[in-house]
Amino acid sequence: MISYSVSGRALVVALMLATAGPVNIAAAQTQSHAPAQGTAKVPGTTLSIDELYRAKSLIGTTPEGYSWSADGATLLFLWNDEGYGFRDIWSYSVKTGKKTRLTMLGRDAKPEQRGIGQAVFLDRGRVAFTLGGQLHIRSANGTVTKVETDKQGIRKLAVSPDGRQLAFVSGTPADPRNRVAPGGLLWVRDTAATAGNVARRVAGDDDPKVYVDSFHWSDDSRAIAFEQADDRLMPERDIYYYAKGELQNNRVIRAFPGDETTKTRIGIVDLASGTTRFYERPEAKDPVWDYGLSRDGKRLFISGSDMEAKAHTVYVYDVASAARETFYTLREPKHLRPDWKVAWAPGDNGLILLTDRDGWLHLYHQPSAKAKPRQITSGKWEIASFEVDAAHNQLYFVSNQSYLSDRQLYRVPVAGGRIERVSTAAAGTNEPVYAPDFRHAANFYTNDTTPGELYLLDLAKPGSATQVTKSPQPEFYAQIWANIGYVEFPSHVDGLPLVGRLSLPANYDSTKRYPLIVGSVYSDAVQNQWGGRRAHPTWGIDQYFVAQGYIVLNVNVRGSWGQGRDHNQTQYNSYGETDINDLESGVRYLVDKGYVDPKRVGIWGSSYGGLMTIMSLSKKPGVYAAGIAGAPATNVWHAYPAQQWIMGPPTGKDMPARYEAQSALYQAQGIKDPLMIIHGTRDPVVLYSDTVALTEKMIAREQMFELVTLPGANHGWDTEGLDQTRFAFKKMADFFDRTVKNKK
Repeated sequence: MISYSVSGRALVVALMLATAGPVNIAAAQTQSHAPAQGTAKVPGTTLSIDELYRAKSLIGTTPEGYSWSADGATLLFLWNDEGYGFRDIWSYSVKTGKKTRLTMLGRDAKPEQRGIGQAVFLDRGRVAFTLGGQLHIRSANGTVTKVETDKQGIRKLAVSPDGRQLAFVSGTPADPRNRVAPGGLLWVRDTAATAGNVARRVAGDDDPKVYVDSFHWSDDSRAIAFEQADDRLMPERDIYYYAKGELQNNRVIRAFPGDETTKTRIGIVDLASGTTRFYERPEAKDPVWDYGLSRDGKRLFISGSDMEAKAHTVYVYDVASAARETFYTLREPKHLRPDWKVAWAPGDNGLILLTDRDGWLHLYHQPSAKAKPRQITSGKWEIASFEVDAAHNQLYFVSNQSYLSDRQLYRVPVAGGRIERVSTAAAGTNEPVYAPDFRHAANFYTNDTTPGELYLLDLAKPGSATQVTKSPQPEFYAQIWANIGYVEFPSHVDGLPLVGRLSLPANYDSTKRYPLIVGSVYSDAVQNQWGGRRAHPTWGIDQYFVAQGYIVLNVNVRGSWGQGRDHNQTQYNSYGETDINDLESGVRYLVDKGYVDPKRVGIWGSSYGGLMTIMSLSKKPGVYAAGIAGAPATNVWHAYPAQQWIMGPPTGKDMPARYEAQSALYQAQGIKDPLMIIHGTRDPVVLYSDTVALTEKMIAREQMFELVTLPGANHGWDTEGLDQTRFAFKKMADFFDRTVKNKK
């Protein structure tokens, strides 16, 4: 048993009790009270894992894929009002407040079909959309016609600003000997066309390893700027696995640190002449984070950095001559996160930069290459994203100004001055998509007790919101869900302030000490939204754990967004060290405060979270009773090269010791407590062979573990069908009940 020292820091919690009806997001929510002492006991949800994860989703199907009409009067979105997975197209009228289902394709869909991928307005009430990688057009009378039938993998639909042309990317017919590359050809089709294969190819290469990755229309609709990726020098790797009773091979293009990586070029194609010009950078292998044409079409910016994300550079080019100037540059030796964003300022008066040059991610205006960036926003909070409302000389941005876990919408004049909150007073997460005239925004809103819904924001009336969808099934409101809030505590190592998201049983009893599950552990794990992290469907397993009498904790570990550069840069070269100390600090704090039984603490996470789980069990014996590592990234020698922003380059006098210190494969000797590993054999992100390498070492050392192999499963092992999700989560629940909850 480990001893803990009392931190002396007061508990700060935002606890929002679930209700028996819909949550009114306009109601203010506080962040100031701890769990009510002596709260009357009420039952938590009694649902099983099978009942939580079902074909007709209890929490409903989230609305996605928002797209505005050119006049900002009508919104398209993808949704299923019955809770099934297939999303059809819906429209919403700003004037009448009426939503209408435009397609009924989900009624005949198979359970595994995910629905329509994207929908955009054309003209005369017509809508273009993708389904199964095929392009369709829905006429105003509801007739659906499949077009461009000679193309596969159609995606990234974008209508030109003048409304006359539709651009899209399609796959490249792959060489039969090589089907590993995604391919990507850029096409343009007249929106007036109603049938046939009439699109003309404007960019892309027949080699599927050279492909258009993204593109932007010019404001005058005469040109398209595009990003071309070239994977020809990257290695191909065979991932052999058994599934469906026979040997399979998932051959992928996959670089390890030190290998050749994707080379990126930005080009502009003139649609009238068909000519393309590329705008070269000094290092084509360095990543591009943003690019964009000026509104007059005369200049192009490209924002990029080195592979380690230590030096941020923005180049500006003269479109006609391709002459390049270095517009902005900043190098920070311990910089970690490539969160920079760039856009043209109103009137093409230089650039708006989102950068952490003062230690926090804020907005700056730089009118010319020789000018000093002028700071527009400031404070000990960070901005996640922004958009330029050029017509009104203002910037809309999403930030955590109100609280670390929040994502609220604000606006500020480009000239600086008063920041105005646009989203409602309710705590939570907002993800807006703005109408072309910035009069309204389609807003995905969620909080800790409310699954995500579509709201309409009237930007002329800050604080107002009209709910458009209601997704959860009636049974959702009959349950008593977890009591969720936030705790603040210092690191037990260096005192740095940390924040955790805490889920308590609805009938929490302050006289008891509860078993604790830390996880799923990851970076950016503390956010006020339904289910915590949305990358995995863990909302149900978290609720199940809490209903079974566990407390669940997520910690905003170093390397996470939201607490400034000083907070995250201490994670540099520190996978499995500083981060797992932060997790332990959360455990110590809850034990000190009397919430948790120190003998009954479990930890789990997937991918990077699996790395932290194995490192925690090895380096901190006795802190955790058991751990579950899903698809664990045990060997950073096999990480993506982009992860060098934390682990550093695979060169130098401190190699290979530096990489081995950050790899669980080489650090697992100390594991004495129960470990379960869950991994899919087809995984190209974290190789199953790395899990095998770890288990071989553990067997040689006579260390006990449990291995759950999911044949043919990919990296998202808990997202590949209900059967697999239920199976894996039941294995997890049984393991933690045996090793944590019922531990003697």
